[in-house]
Amino acid sequence: MTAQSFPLAPLHRSAWLVLIAIPVVVVAAAMLFPEQRQLPAPAWLLAPMFCALLMVPLALALQRRRISIEGRTLDVAATFYTRKVDIDALDLEHARIISLDEHTELAPRFKLNGYDLPRFRAGHFLLRNRSRAFCLLTARDRVLVLPQRDGKVLLLSPERPRDLLERLRELATPPPHR
Repeated sequence: MTAQSFPLAPLHRSAWLVLIAIPVVVVAAAMLFPEQRQLPAPAWLLAPMFCALLMVPLALALQRRRISIEGRTLDVAATFYTRKVDIDALDLEHARIISLDEHTELAPRFKLNGYDLPRFRAGHFLLRNRSRAFCLLTARDRVLVLPQRDGKVLLLSPERPRDLLERLRELATPPPHR
């Protein structure tokens, strides 16, 4: 069975800028502040190595973003997190496309277990309305809200949310009897 992929809205460059800014600040701090203890190597040498060990996996994880449908399962890969949901578990009658700037009650408020950068959210979040949601958000203006029958929510930012919603509704409708 082949998977059908739905491209995501482009990731804003501010997410990448934060990943670049963190090591720059750490290296600058290592160069500005005198060493307090004896280290096996100078701080100006250890800081870039530490940053590389920390930031390379985070940057690679940021590359892992996809939304696909395989059979009757919606598969969302968001950095370190994956969510597979059977289409029958979605309440597609109440699914809609919104702007999080207008519907602030559905905006992620607290990160429960996720990856959070400016204009990018991936993983498990508590929304402002106190619902739990699995998010893969790269844009705030066209967000597909997919309520689940268990009360949880999926918040996704596909490039064309209407196409994804229509495909999910097609798969959810039972085939006609003959």
